[in-house]
Amino acid sequence: VLRHWEHLAGLEIHAAEPDDRLAEWCARSLPFASVSRSSTLPPLPHGTDTFDLVYAISVFTHLPEREQMLWTTELARIIRPGGLLLLTVHGDRYLNRLAREEREAYDDGRLVVRHRSASGTNLCCAFHPARFVRERLAAGFDLLEHTTGGFERGAPHQDLVVLGKPS
Repeated sequence: VLRHWEHLAGLEIHAAEPDDRLAEWCARSLPFASVSRSSTLPPLPHGTDTFDLVYAISVFTHLPEREQMLWTTELARIIRPGGLLLLTVHGDRYLNRLAREEREAYDDGRLVVRHRSASGTNLCCAFHPARFVRERLAAGFDLLEHTTGGFERGAPHQDLVVLGKPS
């Protein structure tokens, strides 16, 4: 996703990547951005109220609830008042992938997570009902948009969630 920002002049672009190999590739291949190596858990090496926009595409889809809450708190810290957090989640388009017990939890508004011990990898898979997004993930933010059923470019089957940090 980062490579699509190259043509935007006058912006200061930063990225954080927990995988050494990917962080090195980004630093080498995307010189317009400042790419730092991050841990799999907060904090990030950025000051409070630093960024106008932070995005996490297909990140929360691979984290258990505890880690998601830690990261939303950290991202709220580094976003300026009035800034935006854009993220994607596995929503209703993934219902057919859930087992009966998982579907019951999902329908009850609870996050469903498979393979928690593989947090941060594609093996770990989180499914986000709208109620969980509204009540837990968006806590401390203004929920500006939750487009269920995907958005055309980037992650067409994931939900797009746009959160605003209160001014």
